[in-house]
Amino acid sequence: MTSAALSPGATPLGFGPTTNKLLQPRFRVSAAQAFPSFLPKQIEIIKDPFARKLTTRIERLPVQVSFSEGSIMSSCVKPLLQTNTTPVVLLHGFDSSCLEWRYTLPLLEEAGLETWAMDILGWGFSDLERLPSCDVPSKRDHLYQFWKSYIKRPMLLVGPSLGAAVAIDFAVNHPEAVEKLVLLDASVYSEGTSNMTTLPKAVAYAGVFLMKQVYLLKSVPLRLYATYLAFNGLPFDTCLDWSNVGRLHCLLPWWDDATVAFMNSGGYNVSSQIERVKHKTLIIWGEEDQIISNKLAVKLHCELPNAIIRQVPDCGHIPHVEKPSVVANLIVEFSQDD
Repeated sequence: MTSAALSPGATPLGFGPTTNKLLQPRFRVSAAQAFPSFLPKQIEIIKDPFARKLTTRIERLPVQVSFSEGSIMSSCVKPLLQTNTTPVVLLHGFDSSCLEWRYTLPLLEEAGLETWAMDILGWGFSDLERLPSCDVPSKRDHLYQFWKSYIKRPMLLVGPSLGAAVAIDFAVNHPEAVEKLVLLDASVYSEGTSNMTTLPKAVAYAGVFLMKQVYLLKSVPLRLYATYLAFNGLPFDTCLDWSNVGRLHCLLPWWDDATVAFMNSGGYNVSSQIERVKHKTLIIWGEEDQIISNKLAVKLHCELPNAIIRQVPDCGHIPHVEKPSVVANLIVEFSQDD
């Protein structure tokens, strides 16, 4: 089954039982889509109806940061409803976008949660024509100013893969902005990109240039292979379409510069911060993760002072795409658990 064949309410690829039928998305994908004008035109070739539907909700909001004179028009998906409950803020993984949440976000909204999906500075679909710094302090300040301007109350911050490192770094530096954390297949034990800081800038640009050429090819061997590894038993046609979803933001004109800026900055290295996280934390991990061993889930559980862990059977590195019903139920239950 391909993504294009999914009907509203279906679990992607038919993986896993639905644990709560109330958390099935009821929206229908209209034949006439109104995509935001700032998105690359290649959005038209994407078949996944959930990705197409969520793309129509992406907008840019002005965020004033300390390291730039003007506001950054920052891409996000705003909630359909405002509630008195703890807002849920969804981050994404390395070199990705809010479209990672195309299956799970509608389920969280169906459950009545006020749900935001935002693009981390330097990735996603924000306007970076006047490129600001894309190092860790800048990403942190951008997230904080976004929270301060629009969310304004302690949130349940959700970080998958490298987004977990973003979430940990943010929670340690701005604990008042976070009520709880959810970390999915967390990439929090790597040493960042410190080895890139010693490379000449021209070398770094050459590497990114080659990466982008691979991304732009329809065969996309590198991105296809990464997508194949990230999921458990993904059919080829779905793998190709999801690769197109994953690389859409790479087609924006400032992607090269933002990527080089982040890689040259040294990246995230949060292993020493983990024990400083005092927030109640839910760890979710795909048992068949081929990118980050689930043994690290146990290590993370041991090091976080106030954490619970849930492993997802028959699931790879990105549970919120592969097992959205399971992830949505876990987040809903965790959000309601005092």
